Amino acid sequence: MPTEAAAIVVFALTYIAMALGGIPGLRLDRAGAALAGAAAMVACGALSLGEAYRAIDLGTLTLLLGMMIVVADLRLSGVFEAVNAWIAARARYPLVLLAMVVLVSGFFSAFLVNDTVCLVLTPLVCELTARLKREPVPYLLAVAMASNVGSVATITGNPQNIIIGSLSGIPYTRFTAALAPVAGIGLFLTIALLALIFREEFWSLTTLRAEKQPAPPRPGEVRPEALPSDGSHRALAAKPVLVTLAMMAAFFAGLPPPEVAIAAGALMLITRRIESRRVYAEIDWPLLAMFAGLFIVVAGMQKWVLSARAEAVIGTLRLESVSILSAVTVALSNLVSNVPAVLVLKPFVAALRDPRRAWLALAMASTLAGNLTLVGSIANLIVAQGAQSHGVRIRFWTYFKAGAPLTALTVLVGVLWL
Repeated sequence: MPTEAAAIVVFALTYIAMALGGIPGLRLDRAGAALAGAAAMVACGALSLGEAYRAIDLGTLTLLLGMMIVVADLRLSGVFEAVNAWIAARARYPLVLLAMVVLVSGFFSAFLVNDTVCLVLTPLVCELTARLKREPVPYLLAVAMASNVGSVATITGNPQNIIIGSLSGIPYTRFTAALAPVAGIGLFLTIALLALIFREEFWSLTTLRAEKQPAPPRPGEVRPEALPSDGSHRALAAKPVLVTLAMMAAFFAGLPPPEVAIAAGALMLITRRIESRRVYAEIDWPLLAMFAGLFIVVAGMQKWVLSARAEAVIGTLRLESVSILSAVTVALSNLVSNVPAVLVLKPFVAALRDPRRAWLALAMASTLAGNLTLVGSIANLIVAQGAQSHGVRIRFWTYFKAGAPLTALTVLVGVLWL
């Protein structure tokens, strides 16, 4: 088989596996499919081993790893549980509780990777709604949708933005200045749409009263009420909070995000209270492996197929238009997921006359596309799976009736803003 044809076949099979979540009949997940595709690209001669190594964006993987360590330490030190308790003490009405959940999920997802934020917040919101005797589904939808919307705001908000930040070279502050307003308007629309769709839950003045006894803690979790009363627990929570704030300040100061994130992660690991192995258990290693594999698969396709045809395809699709690029991105993101969509669109966006604007449009549309369906983003699936483990089922159409209009409205806001 000619090398070009082999590269096309490997690319197609890999992206089919990305769309399906694996290969039917095989116990192979997305990460395994990406690694198998990367190996096949080298085996068929599309890339040499050296070219495959160079295709992997180590800056992206370093940034993502550092952020995962930071979030893991925040969770293990009880910071997120403390925020949950703060919400429970102050939310007096269902609509206020909804707004707080949206804003907390959106805010944390703007600066920390949204997938890990959803992993932390989902069980907390399940426990909170049980204590307050509320229907959990609308609030869980708020966690997922707000995490997608909020993560638009910065380079460190989600995996695809991390990739775009690395590939585009757009400074952290400029990226945030361009897309934070879209995220802010999107969070307001999230509250409004959920309140409108779930009127029975939110259009009431019922006073919320929490049960005195919370659900038992999960393995490895540090609860504020279970910590020592001598004040030593404050240092346990204070250190990760201070390191996180310093990391955010360094991002805005213009320091390289990968270096800042991995340095923050290293500081988090230097502690006498939390064993490093507990932090390692929180890291999404398959996600890192999937990224490495996809970088290689796309590099092989770009070398043999995309580079020669990029200009002709751009002229045909008119990707210079933000609205057209956004529509293509939304469609492709829901077909193969947002990270693979960004990687396959990379050569086309880089060749446009105004690549900076195109990169921002790609970040906006690929992220907001995640709200279209329940399977539109990894964050959504994390919330759905976490809810199911607490006996709560989120149905596809329940999500879609809120996610579809939210996606349409937020993408429209993004197109008009850019």
